[in-house]
Amino acid sequence: MRPLQPPEPARSAEWRRRFGEEARAERPDLSALCLLVGAQADGELTEAGMDAAQIELDRLAGELPFRPGGPRSWATALSEHLGGGLGFRGTPGDYQRLESSLLDKVLRRRRGLPILLSVVWMEVARRAGAPVYGVALPGHFVVGFGPPEQQVLVDPFVGGRVLTGTDTELLVAGATGSPLDPSMLTPADPLDVVLRILNNIRAWSAARPERSDVALWAVDLALLLPSHPARLRYERAQLLVQRGDFLTGATELDAYAEIVAAVDEPAAARVRSQAHAARAMLN
Repeated sequence: MRPLQPPEPARSAEWRRRFGEEARAERPDLSALCLLVGAQADGELTEAGMDAAQIELDRLAGELPFRPGGPRSWATALSEHLGGGLGFRGTPGDYQRLESSLLDKVLRRRRGLPILLSVVWMEVARRAGAPVYGVALPGHFVVGFGPPEQQVLVDPFVGGRVLTGTDTELLVAGATGSPLDPSMLTPADPLDVVLRILNNIRAWSAARPERSDVALWAVDLALLLPSHPARLRYERAQLLVQRGDFLTGATELDAYAEIVAAVDEPAAARVRSQAHAARAMLN
């Protein structure tokens, strides 16, 4: 498979503008945001390609057999259709591929990370009228159906297997070493889902220093979300310095130091020192 190449700067700026607008909409569209992430990763993903992905989600929902009943009925129908019938699932190797975090590629390959497969499950189920939402368990994203007292969880990474209470407890214990807390089972906000996807992309690129370009656009998109960690600004400044944009990176380090100074002056002094060192690289 060809390496993904980013879009031209003007097109990239347009995708970022649209991502920011969608993120600040009254009801952000999860699939649209995920496809705009994909457009930042792949310069060959066009408007038509994003429309085709939305049409594919509509088609998958239209193929879902009508299953009147409660949450378990919906969970079973989605698992049989997407996991059993169409083969959507994940493998350990998917964690090594950037494509596994891009919705259009996951729809095409029917492989991906747990959170992207969950997005497919959620978007198909939502279109079919199911009471569906994401559940951001520590270290492993799953899909929930129904209200808390009737909640049914499925794991799209293993084809949509319906999880027992013990299964869920083991997933959490394996990721954190701690017991399951009921607060972990609450529906995930769509923007939190997008931030977690971008965090996965940042983690992928952190292991590949030659792909600092990917890390930079992932940070840029995360900063467009209405709520994001302030430390992302520090990460962005470091990336700019790493990529040779010493002056801009130093300026952003100084700006971050001003934010930090209000709560931790010694830490702010360290950041200012890094800014000074970045400017020194210009000489």
